[in-house]
Amino acid sequence: MSDLYKRQNPHRLFRDKENAMLAGICAGIADYFGFNRKGTRVAVALLFLFPPFIPFVILSYIVLAIVLPVKPADLYENKEQANFWRGVSNAPADVFGALSHRFRELNLRLEKMEAFVTSKEFEIDQELGRK
Repeated sequence: MSDLYKRQNPHRLFRDKENAMLAGICAGIADYFGFNRKGTRVAVALLFLFPPFIPFVILSYIVLAIVLPVKPADLYENKEQANFWRGVSNAPADVFGALSHRFRELNLRLEKMEAFVTSKEFEIDQELGRK
């Protein structure tokens, strides 16, 4: 299979066995959405207080434990890369807006450098040996 068909975004839902209490489902959900792990576990535990949700929570947990793959240890190179891919998945407009803003800033810096290099002041500085 060519590289064209491979998924480039490594951010997906995994079971997080490193931070697991049972099967790593709550830790994986918390990692995927950027939630606090303890808060996610408390929210799931609170669902057990309402009898209509108990079978749904138990069945969902078992199905997710079977279906979800374990999170690879070397999925991201660093925390910044993990946050970037989480942002791309959850709020792509924000991420690409921030990238667009950074490119605009770089373009303005390049324009200023270009203007200085083509100015008379630069020529005078070069003739006088100043840098």
